[in-house]
Amino acid sequence: MEYLPIKTAKDIFWILMVGLFVLTYILVNEVVKYRAITITFELLITAAFAYFSFNFYLIIFPAWQVSFILARYPREYYRIFAISYYLIIAISFFHLQMVYQNVWQQNNMMGMIFPLVSPIIAYSFALSLYKQRQLNQTNRRLEAIIRRGERERIARDLHDTLGQSFSMITIKTELAKKLLVKKPEKVAAELADIENTSRQNLQMVRKIVNNLHKQSLSEVLLNQNKNLSAANILFFSKAEEQASEWPTVVQDRFGAAIVEAISNILRHAKAHEVQLIFSDQADFYQVEVIDDGKGGDFNRENSNGIKGMQARMFEGNGSFKIYHDKHGTHVLMTQAKVNGHDY
Repeated sequence: MEYLPIKTAKDIFWILMVGLFVLTYILVNEVVKYRAITITFELLITAAFAYFSFNFYLIIFPAWQVSFILARYPREYYRIFAISYYLIIAISFFHLQMVYQNVWQQNNMMGMIFPLVSPIIAYSFALSLYKQRQLNQTNRRLEAIIRRGERERIARDLHDTLGQSFSMITIKTELAKKLLVKKPEKVAAELADIENTSRQNLQMVRKIVNNLHKQSLSEVLLNQNKNLSAANILFFSKAEEQASEWPTVVQDRFGAAIVEAISNILRHAKAHEVQLIFSDQADFYQVEVIDDGKGGDFNRENSNGIKGMQARMFEGNGSFKIYHDKHGTHVLMTQAKVNGHDY
């Protein structure tokens, strides 16, 4: 480091500025709410190094850090940052030329070229990375929907074969009860038992078919991803493949709640990113919906969205929580398991 060992008050000043830069760099990463201020302050610090000390290496850090962050936001945010960044570079280069007339003929050109290309490379790389993640998630959802198609085929087969068969058993049993007169005290009880069993099986088949026709989480997320993309909101999920194997009744209940949560985000949050986290615990299933929006009043008048989500979770002996922190709004939903079975 060129300011060590300390020889003058100027060295002390620049070392303090480095410490201030490190603190600002951390705040940009950790405190989302004040990023407009911290990013501006970070740029000003690196501008001071570039203009007064001709240090063009420190400005590379915000070039990569801020470009990666702004890749998740609307493109206008990056344009503002890029204009500010390159204005600092241009003014600093001009000042450097005024002080050192032959600076462009020396062997330090790479130290000047890298700050020029860093924001473009970082932003392009971040966009590519985020788009690839979204593409991978979309592919996983499509694979789950393909598996879902096979389940739909099984549902049709069950309905067309077993369902019809059980219906015939019921009809024949009822007819046999009327026709059989031999030892009625014994036969009637047996036939009644067969009739009850066949009716129960018929109801079971109908229930299975009804569950298989319910919308899976993968289908819900595929549709919601389209809605969020249309609003220029990035969408990521964690452990989605595991959640696609949850019981149908659980997927259906969470799916409806997720649709409502994302609808609220689209209407009120002004978010740039939404993240879903699925987890399968020993006693319950859990879904977290996290956005980086502004939050607000969760109990708006004439709004039934949150009450509806609460009711769905309570229906499955689960829980529902919603709160706003420095990262945005956080919705936490759970559904209980009871002896290996689900509500």
